[in-house]
Amino acid sequence: MSKFQERLKELRIEKGLTQKQLAKELNVSEDSVYNWEKGRSEPSINDLIILATMLDVTIDYLVGKTEI
Repeated sequence: MSKFQERLKELRIEKGLTQKQLAKELNVSEDSVYNWEKGRSEPSINDLIILATMLDVTIDYLVGKTEI
């Protein structure tokens, strides 16, 4: 499992969001969020920016480049 997959799921749960709620906030399908967490696909750059903002982390942290 990649750092992105782990961190996305962990941060989503910490924020108390379901995959469905996160998908709605991002205006993507629930399947998209599921596939990101399973490593079957990756978000677009725009979705990655929105994810990092929503989850209150940097993109570098979200993708596993930093530990902060």
